[in-house]
Amino acid sequence: MARPYWLGDQKKRAWTLLMLLIVLMLVDTKLAVMLNNQTGELTSALAARNSGRFWTPVRACLSILALAVPTYAFYYYMRDVFANQWRRWLTGRFLDGYLKGRKYYELGSGSEIDNPDQRISEDINTFTGRSINFLLIFLGSIMQLVAFSTVLWSISHVLVGVLVAYAVMGNVVALYFFGSPLIQLNFWQLRREADFRFSLMRLRENAESIAFYRGEAQERTHIDRTFDKVIRNFATLIKKQRALNFFQRTFSQLTVVLPYVILAGGVLSGELEVGRATQAAGAFSAVLGAVGVIVDNFESLSRFVAGIGRLQALSNLVLPGVAPAPATAAGAERPCIRMTPCTHLALESLTLCPPQSDRVLIKELSLVLKPGDALLITGDSGCGKSSLLRAIAGLWHEGSGVIHHPPIEDVFFLPQQPYLQASTLRSQLIYPSVRCDLNDGQLLEILEQVHLPRLAERVGGLDAVQDWEKLLSVGEQQRLAFGRVLVHKPDIVILDEATSALDSGNEASLYARLRDSGATLVSIAHRAGVLRHHTHVLHLHGDGGWEVIEASGYEFDKPATPAPARQPVAASFVG
Repeated sequence: MARPYWLGDQKKRAWTLLMLLIVLMLVDTKLAVMLNNQTGELTSALAARNSGRFWTPVRACLSILALAVPTYAFYYYMRDVFANQWRRWLTGRFLDGYLKGRKYYELGSGSEIDNPDQRISEDINTFTGRSINFLLIFLGSIMQLVAFSTVLWSISHVLVGVLVAYAVMGNVVALYFFGSPLIQLNFWQLRREADFRFSLMRLRENAESIAFYRGEAQERTHIDRTFDKVIRNFATLIKKQRALNFFQRTFSQLTVVLPYVILAGGVLSGELEVGRATQAAGAFSAVLGAVGVIVDNFESLSRFVAGIGRLQALSNLVLPGVAPAPATAAGAERPCIRMTPCTHLALESLTLCPPQSDRVLIKELSLVLKPGDALLITGDSGCGKSSLLRAIAGLWHEGSGVIHHPPIEDVFFLPQQPYLQASTLRSQLIYPSVRCDLNDGQLLEILEQVHLPRLAERVGGLDAVQDWEKLLSVGEQQRLAFGRVLVHKPDIVILDEATSALDSGNEASLYARLRDSGATLVSIAHRAGVLRHHTHVLHLHGDGGWEVIEASGYEFDKPATPAPARQPVAASFVG
């Protein structure tokens, strides 16, 4: 995940910022050593009761602090700027992969990974921020180790040996007793928190339906169950952290006494000044902080490693150049539907199955739709009507056969529940395009054609921003979606119960406009009134069987009969 940023098109900026931060750290470390030396001199002057010797290090300390404070502030500012720029680049890279090839749909409908939205919005931020932070902490520790070890070695060799043994022991204990458990608990805490947040999002997004059902008690039970998993995992986590905190506190507090105990003999015998002992204690703490960096940051490191695991799993699925986990032998042999370009829509020996299932919805379906044809798909609920539309749209691939399709920009899909952005009325009309060549007058005329003549005036014009899902009824939303078809003028329109909330008059008028445009239609509907707007009917029997008949000879209320056993045939027709 990190390599492309450091070796790709952003490498010049990345390395420049890193070098600047390293320079600032070197300056900060040098100033810290100087301050520690002056503190020792100041203590020795006090012990000797030498006023002339005392004020010289005081003035030196103030001069050092005048440089150290702005250096410290600028260092942390540049660190956050660096992390922010890296996050922007990495988030853009993840979003490119997430949206490319409709990967967001595959991840949303499958079970490969949980909460990809949370991983992009939060885990990337954590990864970039903490990666920079820990990189600089380790680099700073190396600098401190080099700078203060020289001071410490010049005062006491024994103290250096004790420090090395003490630091090694602390790091081994931290990694052995707290490493894996804390990483696992933090991983599950991130997942539990994401699931809890998602349950609250579902409550908000489906507020009206829940209110109609009066389903508050059921929702509360579900949310409580999800939240209980958060609390129970966190309770286990904080118990483990309690033991870690006890160890960390003991490890750090012993260093307050340890250097003085080791140096006490030299000070009491007069071989070592009090100030030198103070200087050695400061250097001891600095070096121990450098070599004990894992112990001091173990809790945040465990959360960081857990977040990397979640982000790595998402990167394997969406980032270009990152190979996903190898497929199993059974999965590798599983056939899939092929999509090939063509001037019109045709299905060739199409067998369709739901994702990750062997159930056959449609078997060996072959038909050809010529320009101007209109196909109505009927059948009982669950027989595969909407599934067939998903396959035609390229969303489902399980099965076999070939779908010949025109360029994707010539196909427009109208679902039962239209998707409306939180944006302007203009953007609702031209969606999914970002811009169009139609002027305001032409867009207003299209609103009239779909029987929304006063909508623009009512909401404040084409550039008004509203919460359209709440402002418009489902029927108005469906009419607005028909307006998108008139804006884009596609060659093929696929409608999945796209008029379910319309009265018969609006439904007939909008279908008539689509037929007059010359577009090829593929519809799912349950009302007899739409039959006259279609040339043929594809009736699905639900067991893989199907039949294609003339629309004029089809009766909606006629009981379905099982298809007779026969060899697959190609049903070609011209409207």
